[in-house]
Amino acid sequence: MSISVSNITKLYGAQKALNNVSFEVGSNEIVGFLGPNGAGKSTMMKILTCYIPPTRGSATVCGFDVSSKSLEVRKQIGYLPEHNPLYLDMYVKEFLEFVGNVYKIKNCRERVKEMINITGLDLEQNKKIGALSKGYRQRVGLAQAMIHDPKVLIMDEPTTGLDPNQLEEIRALIKSLGRQKTVMLSTHIMQEVEAICDKVIIINKGEIVANDATANLQKNTTKQIITVEFDKEVDKQTLLSIPGIESVTHVEKNTWQLSTSVKEDIRKEIFNFAVAKNLGVLTLNRVEQKMEDVFKEFTK
Repeated sequence: MSISVSNITKLYGAQKALNNVSFEVGSNEIVGFLGPNGAGKSTMMKILTCYIPPTRGSATVCGFDVSSKSLEVRKQIGYLPEHNPLYLDMYVKEFLEFVGNVYKIKNCRERVKEMINITGLDLEQNKKIGALSKGYRQRVGLAQAMIHDPKVLIMDEPTTGLDPNQLEEIRALIKSLGRQKTVMLSTHIMQEVEAICDKVIIINKGEIVANDATANLQKNTTKQIITVEFDKEVDKQTLLSIPGIESVTHVEKNTWQLSTSVKEDIRKEIFNFAVAKNLGVLTLNRVEQKMEDVFKEFTK
């Protein structure tokens, strides 16, 4: 396992930021680490990157303990924190060379050129970081996180401030990195999770509430939504009389969305209802749950 967390608890005075958290992340896996604001995401990431110690429990990165082997852990990790710390008075190329020299990288200038090319900083490399837009500063942060070729990348809100074109490019970059490295990222953009994450870990109020493959979480949510189009008008109260239906939303004309917590496929019940009411069914589809729905279900 690239990352192994066992019974981690973190206290800030009387406040419990993390409560007995355990999970594992395998090699060459892209994991979305999700949760509401204040759930404990950044705290967990700071523990894994050796910025702060846990109060109780243990964690290892590439087999090195974050408490007793912190220097070895830092060699294995590339970290992009939520608030990207950069030297604003330095030039982009100068800053990346500085970071490369801190890591004692051989052929540092060649590696800097490679990072500038990968992160799309070619036209900005001779500008001061303070003159860059937020999106380009984020790219500089990504470049410094990857410059020493770490085995594990931990990124807190890596696509904050990027425009749609930059978003697409950085997502593609993260996805390609996931073929060679372990990537753990936090984000509030659920489409991003659906697009690039193999697995999702959801934390809420300091505790893990979900940990599974992205597709499994979307498939196994407790709520089921069915879209149905009839050939004639039907009122909301009549639809609510279908066994198991909990809520009804009018989409357009004779099209409705029906919601239920019943795990079994309820489309047969809807069809039987239509036959009994002399209604023709034009379409009857089960809606695949979006990651946003999964997130709400586990954190509401």
